[in-house]
Amino acid sequence: MAKDDDRTTRYQEGSLTLSGTVMLGTGVMIGAGIFALTGQMAQMTGVLFPLAFLAAAVIVSFSAYSYIKISNAYPSAGGIGMYLHKAYGNRLPTAFNALLMYFSMVIAQSFLARTFGSYTMQLFGGDESGMMVPILGVSLILAAFLINLSSNRLIQGVASFIGVLKIGGIVIFGLMGIWVADRLSVDFSSPGEVGTVGNFLGATALGILAFKGFTTITNSGSEVKNPKRNVGRAIVISIAACVVIYTLVGFAVASNLSLAEIIETRDYSLAAAARPALGNYGVWFTVAIAMMATAGGILASIFAVSRMLAMLTEMKLVPHNHFGMPGSIQKHTLVYTVVLGLFLTAFFDLSRIAALGIVFYLIMDIAIHWGVLRYLREDIKAKAWVPVTAIALDLLALGGFVWVKLNTDPFVIGVAVVAMVLIAVGEQVFLKKTSGVEPPTGEHTHSHHH
Repeated sequence: MAKDDDRTTRYQEGSLTLSGTVMLGTGVMIGAGIFALTGQMAQMTGVLFPLAFLAAAVIVSFSAYSYIKISNAYPSAGGIGMYLHKAYGNRLPTAFNALLMYFSMVIAQSFLARTFGSYTMQLFGGDESGMMVPILGVSLILAAFLINLSSNRLIQGVASFIGVLKIGGIVIFGLMGIWVADRLSVDFSSPGEVGTVGNFLGATALGILAFKGFTTITNSGSEVKNPKRNVGRAIVISIAACVVIYTLVGFAVASNLSLAEIIETRDYSLAAAARPALGNYGVWFTVAIAMMATAGGILASIFAVSRMLAMLTEMKLVPHNHFGMPGSIQKHTLVYTVVLGLFLTAFFDLSRIAALGIVFYLIMDIAIHWGVLRYLREDIKAKAWVPVTAIALDLLALGGFVWVKLNTDPFVIGVAVVAMVLIAVGEQVFLKKTSGVEPPTGEHTHSHHH
């Protein structure tokens, strides 16, 4: 059929409402943040972890400024890939940083998938064999893939339904956890050996993973109704909602578990916190919410990231091979995204997946702010001090995180460096080969060339 052989990307302009866009954003943010990062952040910075969530929110608030300004000026379904292209043109910085964002989003999917497995297994007494968590994670990604083959309306409907249930459930968990706790206090006076400035910055960097889902909204771009107004509004609403929810849950967990218990149960700390507070019913309730949250997060993330890769492919910034598959480029990028996510879910544990994701994301984020500062500031009417502050805060968080990991798990930093070198070299070779090929005309051709 001719329709099946159409290789172009197809974007459905105006197909996402403001509320649907917010649900897509919070779907990724809440799924990744609350359920697995709480314990990992506690392991890194002790009982100060609720404050690390707040510090991450401050950094992300400064970061969001650049994204909102660019999305108001250039709404695009290509999202971050398009923003980088506006700043850097058809050059290596665009392709390199866009691929860092792509991989960080695929990593986030794997992170969500394994979190889904860890929580689900709490219904069956844990995963002693170590096999069921990746198997459940892989199954969830495959289910999300099948839903993503359908229309935007179904994706938005499923994500919105899951979003409402999980946000309501998490708020109930937080309020109930605080209400039944023996104490609504967190002992900040003895953070323990891990309570150093470097470790706090490292935990803050991890906390940024809990908020970075707002970038999913920018990838929805021109598919949002009235994008010049609604993309920015959706970002602000999503971040504000997550600040309230994360603070509530952080104090609920810290009020019901000791620091040692939070660290011991770091892959499923909310379920563990529900047990003393609410008994087995609380555990079942929390696991159900976690399953919905992570499932909704994966659904939203696959939706956005496959579109970004499709746009990069159209812009002739990344290589593409159909591998004999029928259908549009968007369908192909969906398959690539899912296959890579399945591999990471099967073979990497949660803490290493998170570490790779935050290193890639922060480097890409710095490139966005530098692009605004150096090339786009006049066009998008941005104030210079905001991206300057965002770059400084990103560097602080990244430095603290790398320092902690070099002392505890240098292998993962090595993997990140090798991966970035391979991406840079591979892209440089590809761009030299295609230097005479112009991208198709369209919204992405009005970039700065340097």
